[in-house]
Amino acid sequence: MSDTPEQTGTLATALAQAAKLLGPRPDLAAEQAREILKAAPGHAQALFILAASLRAQGDAAQAREILERLAKAVPNSADIHCELGLALSDLGDSKGAIAMLTRATRINGKHAQAWRALGDEKTLAGDTDGADDAYAHHIEASVNDPKLLEAAVALRENKIPVAERILRDFLKLHPTDVTAMRMLAEIAARLRRYDDAEKLLARALELAPGFTAARQNLASIYYRHNKPEEALEHVQILLKEDGRNPAIRALKAAILAQLGEYEQTSAIYEKLLRDVPVFPSAWMSYGHALKTLGKTGEGIAAYRRSIAQQPSLGEAYWSLANLKTFRFSAEDRAAMETQIAREDLKTEDRFHLEFAMGKALEDEGRFAESFEHYAKGNALRRETAPYYPQNIDEQVRRAKSFFTSDRLATGDGHPAPDPIFVIGLPRAGSTLIEQILSSHSQVEGTKELHDIGQIARGIGGIGKWARDSAYPEILADQSPEQLKALGEDYLSRTRIHRKSDRPFFVDKMPNNFLHTGFIRMILPNAKIIDARRHPLGCCLSCFKQHFARGQTFAYDLGDLGHYYAKYVELMAHFDAVMPGGVHRVLYEDMVADPEREVRRLLDHCGLPFEAACLQFHQNDRAVRTASSEQVRQPIFRDAVEHWQNFEPWLGPLKESLGPVLPAYPGAPVF
Repeated sequence: MSDTPEQTGTLATALAQAAKLLGPRPDLAAEQAREILKAAPGHAQALFILAASLRAQGDAAQAREILERLAKAVPNSADIHCELGLALSDLGDSKGAIAMLTRATRINGKHAQAWRALGDEKTLAGDTDGADDAYAHHIEASVNDPKLLEAAVALRENKIPVAERILRDFLKLHPTDVTAMRMLAEIAARLRRYDDAEKLLARALELAPGFTAARQNLASIYYRHNKPEEALEHVQILLKEDGRNPAIRALKAAILAQLGEYEQTSAIYEKLLRDVPVFPSAWMSYGHALKTLGKTGEGIAAYRRSIAQQPSLGEAYWSLANLKTFRFSAEDRAAMETQIAREDLKTEDRFHLEFAMGKALEDEGRFAESFEHYAKGNALRRETAPYYPQNIDEQVRRAKSFFTSDRLATGDGHPAPDPIFVIGLPRAGSTLIEQILSSHSQVEGTKELHDIGQIARGIGGIGKWARDSAYPEILADQSPEQLKALGEDYLSRTRIHRKSDRPFFVDKMPNNFLHTGFIRMILPNAKIIDARRHPLGCCLSCFKQHFARGQTFAYDLGDLGHYYAKYVELMAHFDAVMPGGVHRVLYEDMVADPEREVRRLLDHCGLPFEAACLQFHQNDRAVRTASSEQVRQPIFRDAVEHWQNFEPWLGPLKESLGPVLPAYPGAPVF
């Protein structure tokens, strides 16, 4: 510890040995420290080693007692304040941990460990901007090379092009520098070039398997890129190194949720929140897990706990609203109004609160005010999630040109009949259809699976612009064997989400309507269900919904109408080139005559009728989507005409829908 008096002779040697033992054998380090303290009572460095070893062994409470006394005795020690911050974090005192870690960085602005820990702690507290700043300082403090330091400063100041240029030039001269690789991966992640980030971090770990920070970054990237198995592998390694790290434990829980292991997810959060009770983002995620499991009351309590700890946490308010069946109290609305009035409220919290306020006022019948808040939330969201309508135009044009009746009639691909794809637009009744099907003894419900889109991107390289992709035309070069292999790839990828031995499973990713032809080519025996709802009802419901990711078309009424119209155009094409290949379920028909529509649905899937499918609301399976609470009730009839409450403000939507609106439930001639 740099801040204590220099030691000499036997004492200095003993201290050095004890310090070396901290990592591999904290128990022996503690023994050594105690022996030193017998000879030199009150020795600051020995007390520091003892405290650090106790924390490493799980006794953060005793470590804190020692460190608090030390911090008073040596007030200008960054090491002591950093270790005290870590102990307080282990004890669940996030506020105290942030205070001590901040103190450590003020004493020593180059204390890399303190900056890293401060970033972790601010992440736990939901302060993403503060976390990003701390992590940037950590990188800066960790590098010694002048060029890397220059890049780190540019990264901290968000001068991304400057930092990227410096790092690429540096790696040309030093191709095995793992620190530079990690920094460049950080830039790639910020730019959402996740494939590049993955490759850089994987290479860094090849060269330096003990590079913990890179491994944590890679696990997070895999998670965000919907690669839960890969993410879990790295998280398990991280937990072997530090099994008490709250951030890593929370990441493991999130990954398991991605894998559909909600019971395990819930158990991890339950234990984590006992150990770290002040953790607003974890309380919120725990609420998500409980909601998914149908434990609505407990989920609401968890959401409220997160709000109590962080009143500005807009996502927690939206999570309550997103239960759909929840009703805010007058006190809740007043609390949201207070937060919205804050000038320093983060944009992410603000748009979540605007959506939640829209729901609260809608439930009170104050539709004009409600729409105003929905519109504000959508406008803010659009600023962070740009949308390019020319992409859907290009995708539909090329799909109609490529997927002809001759091309779709070959029967090539994998013969497995297992998947039942439910496609369409969000908020069109796909969750209801999935719940009905998964109530059948031969069908398992999974969730919205991303695999079809990922395979398509892997083939064609779909990026920001559809015109830059070779998909779907590249499929013309695929042999029957290759098409079969693509089908097998899908079945292999999705196997982890199947938890039973039922022969069929539901993949309810709505956006897969864009890949209807691709599905037919690689899985010719799969069933395809098109969930469709009145365009005004469907589009308005999307407009009122804040989507966690994707669906960027949904944040503008004009874009929504245009997207819906292109969806109808494409599905009309597939109706023509593969007659009977897509079974359409109209939401309004399902509500009007559930038994007739359920029988038609099961018949299309080749399944015998089972009465349980009419009692779908009694199915206790985990449901992850926004309709999770609605499908746990009998048919939800009130939503059919709900758009009429907002009709005065739907002019842009009606205009962009064009002839699709009067043609519903049919389709105009395109």
